[in-house]
Amino acid sequence: MSIVLKKSSSDRIFDVVLYAGLGLFCLATLFPLYYVFIVSVTPYTEVLRSGGFVLFPSVFTLDAFRTVLSSNVVPKALQVTIFITVAGTMLNLIATTALAYPLSKKFLPGRNAMLLAIIFTMLFSGGLIPVYMIVKALGMMNTLWALVIPGMISSFNLLIMKTYFEGLPHEVEEAAKVDGAGDLATLLRIVLPLSLPILATLMLFFAVGHWNTYFAGIMYLHERELYPLQVVLRNMIIAPSVSQELSVPQSELQSLPPETVKMAVVVIAIVPVLVLYPFLQKYFMKGMLIGSIKG
Repeated sequence: MSIVLKKSSSDRIFDVVLYAGLGLFCLATLFPLYYVFIVSVTPYTEVLRSGGFVLFPSVFTLDAFRTVLSSNVVPKALQVTIFITVAGTMLNLIATTALAYPLSKKFLPGRNAMLLAIIFTMLFSGGLIPVYMIVKALGMMNTLWALVIPGMISSFNLLIMKTYFEGLPHEVEEAAKVDGAGDLATLLRIVLPLSLPILATLMLFFAVGHWNTYFAGIMYLHERELYPLQVVLRNMIIAPSVSQELSVPQSELQSLPPETVKMAVVVIAIVPVLVLYPFLQKYFMKGMLIGSIKG
C-alpha cells in the first residue's frame, strides 16, 4: 500500500520561491560565461550595429580564435600555464601527502609542535617582501619554478588531508603491516586508493590555483616568453594596442574589435578548467570507504 503525501499550499509556495531563487542564481553565474563566449564569436559589423552589447548574434565567426592562436604569444603562454599547472599540482599533491600522512599518526614524535607551527603560518605570515627576498636568494627569479615552489604546501589543504587520513580505519593499515608491508607500501597501496575523493578534490583546488596564476607571474617574471596565460590576458587588457601585445600586424586585427580578441583569450583560459571539473566532480560525492571494506 503506497502512501501519497500532498503538499500544502505554503509548501508549494516555498518550493516555487526556492526554485526561482536557484534559477536566478544559476542565471547570474552562467550569464557572464555566456556573454564572454558570444562576444568572442561575434563579427565586428554586428558589434558596431548593436552598440557593443550582443546577446544573440545572427552570425558566428572564429576569426578571433584563429588570430589569437596564430600568434606566438598566446600558444606559448598556454604551454607555460599547462606546465605550471601539471608540475605544480603534482608537487603539491606529493608534498602535501608526504607531510599529512605522518602527521595523522598520533605516535609521531614532535607531532603537536609541527601542527602548531603549521597552524601558526595560517594566522601569521612573513609578508610579501620576505617571500620575494627568499625567492631571489634561491635563484628562482625569472624562472617558472618561482611560480611553483613557494606555494608547494598549503597549510589549510594539509590539515584537510591529515584529517581525512585520521578518519581511515586503522585496521586496514594494521592488516597490511601484518602481511609485511612497510609504511611507504601501506601509503601507496592502501591509503592512497582509499583517499581518491580527497586527492581529486585537492587536485582540482591546486590545478585551478596554478591555472589562474597571476600576481606571482608579474612579481617574479620579467621575460615575456615566460608569462603564463593570465598575465598575457592582463597585459592585453591594459595595453593600448592588442596587436602590440599579441605581436601581430595591425592589419590582421582591422576586421576584429579589440574586445572580441580579448574575450577569445578569456574563453581559451577558462575552457580547460570547465572541461576538467566534470571528470573530478564524481569523486566529491563518493564516500571515502565505498567498496574498500567488505565485511
